[in-house]
Amino acid sequence: MKFLTKTTIAILLFAFATVSLAQVAEKKSLTLDGAKKVIAAAVAEARRLNAPGGVIAVVDDGGNLMALERLDGTFAAGATISIGKARTAVLFKRPTAVFEKIIRDGRTPMIALPDEFFTPLQGGVPILIGEQVVGGVGVSGAASAQQDEELAIAGAEAAKSFVAATNGSASDDVFYLKSEKVSAAFVKGAPLIEVSDYKVHASHRDAAGQAEIHAWETDVIYVLDGSATFVTGGTVIDGKTTAPGEIRGASIDGGETRKITKGDVIIVPQGVPHWFKEVNGKINYYVVKVIG
Repeated sequence: MKFLTKTTIAILLFAFATVSLAQVAEKKSLTLDGAKKVIAAAVAEARRLNAPGGVIAVVDDGGNLMALERLDGTFAAGATISIGKARTAVLFKRPTAVFEKIIRDGRTPMIALPDEFFTPLQGGVPILIGEQVVGGVGVSGAASAQQDEELAIAGAEAAKSFVAATNGSASDDVFYLKSEKVSAAFVKGAPLIEVSDYKVHASHRDAAGQAEIHAWETDVIYVLDGSATFVTGGTVIDGKTTAPGEIRGASIDGGETRKITKGDVIIVPQGVPHWFKEVNGKINYYVVKVIG
C-alpha cells in the first residue's frame, strides 16, 4: 500500500463506496403519526357509513402493531382479528380478500398456514407509499366483511397524501404576508399558507356549502366579518370521500346549530362533521387547520 498514490487511494475508496451504495436500497417507513392518520381516515369513513362498530389496526412493514382504535359497540375479538388481517396484508403484500376468495374457490390447504401471520378474512389492505409497501391496515367488526374492507381501503388511501407536495417551507420558518395579498385572498377565498403541520386559509362564502369531515385536521375558525348558520356533529347525508381523509356530503342530519358572527371563534376537532347551512349575505373568516 505504501506505493499507492493519494489519487489512487481516493479512486479506490470512491469505487468501494459506489459498490457499497449499490447494495443498499432506499426504504420508506410508516411513522406513528402516519399510522394515526390511517386510522383517522378509516374512522371518518365508518362515521360516513354509519358503521355499527369496528376495530382498526395498523402494522408496520414487518407486521408489528403500531396503532389500534376500537369503536364503541365492537365485539372483543375484533382487535385480534383486525391485527391478523393487517399483518396478513403486509406480509403477503396482497389484500386479504384475495386469500379468502382463493380458499373459497377450493384451495383449502392454505388454511394450514400458521395463524400468527395468516388471517384470510376480508378487511386487510396493504399501505403503500408510491409502490413500496410500508404497512398494513386491518378492520374487523363493521356491519359486514365488505364494510370492513371499505374502511380499510379508506385508511390505506390516506397514505397517498403523505408524500404530497406542500405549498410552503418547513414548519419552523417564519411567514410574512402583506395585507394586499391577504385582502386579495379573501375576495374569493384562498389558502394563505399550507405546510406539513398546519394550514391557514382566507375563506369567503356568499352561499351555503357542503357538509364536511376532515379525518386528521382540526379547524380553528375565526369570523372576520359577516354571519352564518353553522352546524356541527350529526351525520353527513350522501357523504363521499373526495380526497384522502376528506368526506363531503349534501347536508347534515341532526347535530348542533349555531349562529356565528363577527369576532366569534369556533373549533371543530378532526372527525367531526360540520356545515355552513346558511350564509347571511357573505362571510369572511380565517381557518387555521391543525394537522395530526
